[in-house]
Amino acid sequence: MTPVTSADTDLLALESQVCFALAVASRRVIALYRPVLEPMGLTHPQYLVMLALWQYEPLSVRRLGELVSLEPATLSPLLKRLEALGYLTRSRDAQDERSLKVTLTDVGRDVRQQALEVPPAIMAKLGMDGDELGNLHAVLTDVIAHTDGKV
Repeated sequence: MTPVTSADTDLLALESQVCFALAVASRRVIALYRPVLEPMGLTHPQYLVMLALWQYEPLSVRRLGELVSLEPATLSPLLKRLEALGYLTRSRDAQDERSLKVTLTDVGRDVRQQALEVPPAIMAKLGMDGDELGNLHAVLTDVIAHTDGKV
């Protein structure tokens, strides 16, 4: 059988690649966050860490890394920068001296109020409503689950 090479059926066509669409969409969406997060002094990865802490603090560094899918080598310098901003503290866990506990400061808790403006700003920049973003989130969460082998 002769392979079909038209752009509509070519399995290697760039525009057909899920990885390409995800990579471009990811870069562009994260770029939209940059000016919205800037007044808080946060980068996108720092914002993700703050989201996890606002929801679950205190957290061990290990658990925090699991929640935001960052390796310790990436997370550690990020936490140092957030600590320098006065948003969090890192201390040895009294129950387990081997574990480092991350806790928000009052300043870190207060910046949450500013962060409440982030989701509506991103929705407006994307021109998508809550239902559209909810559907996209569900599909992406399913992709994550499949790549983690949890499905």
